Amino acid sequence: MKTITTSADLAVARAQLNGSVGFVPTMGALHRGHLSLVERARAECDAVVVSVFVNPLQFGPSEDFASYPRDESADAGLLADAGADLLFLPAVEEMYPPGRSTTVSVGPIGEVLEGADRPGHFDGVATVVAKLFNLVDPTVAYFGQKDAQQVAVIKQMVRDLSFDIEVSVCPTIREPDGLAMSSRNAYLSPEERSRAPAIYRAMVAGAETLREEDFDAAEKKMWDLLVTEGLDPSYASVVDPTTFGPPPADGPVLLVVAARLGSTRLIDNLPTDR
Repeated sequence: MKTITTSADLAVARAQLNGSVGFVPTMGALHRGHLSLVERARAECDAVVVSVFVNPLQFGPSEDFASYPRDESADAGLLADAGADLLFLPAVEEMYPPGRSTTVSVGPIGEVLEGADRPGHFDGVATVVAKLFNLVDPTVAYFGQKDAQQVAVIKQMVRDLSFDIEVSVCPTIREPDGLAMSSRNAYLSPEERSRAPAIYRAMVAGAETLREEDFDAAEKKMWDLLVTEGLDPSYASVVDPTTFGPPPADGPVLLVVAARLGSTRLIDNLPTDR
């Protein structure tokens, strides 16, 4: 695996790749969820490019940009073992040189739920992913279902800006107790970690409630279970999986949750056909 830190060197290395290119954008602190995306790309594409970049544009002023987990050496070893061909590891100054002023915004889908709780977050996501797409020029880009609203934002951007890129969404990878794998799980104390699977249990209970009752009842079920388990929910909602607006009367829906355990904010989602 070759590690590259500049856009100019990436352009040279990208020109040497033949066939289809799978791309996995990450913020590092890699876990089995990330590696499952790399393995999928390795199985489906001729070459695999992975980026590790902690993107300051998607963090709010009071969020954890400075303390976000970083271990570039460990990440590189994991990616080499998983079969990545190129690792793009740029500095902030490389991605955002002085004078940068352009931002990508996808509109309403980026302003609800996570977007409402974290103003500007999805503008930061869309901006960095658009830039990475232009630099890497992948055939297929791989994202995890765990970040479902992010995936919806990126799909909207790909449609609106006519990127010739397939967006492949891969299943959420969970711990045996149901907790979705996340780099932020490292923040949890042992006691908090023992309570964190309540997020998954709440979504399962919400999905079961939907089989007999309405959306409001399912949302109340999730919220009440989270509070009972000692979590502080930001939202526990049933939404349209494409628009993240009100759920359709028929067809698939998505149960989405964000909740705090101490100072750690976790998100998760569960698709269901009812």
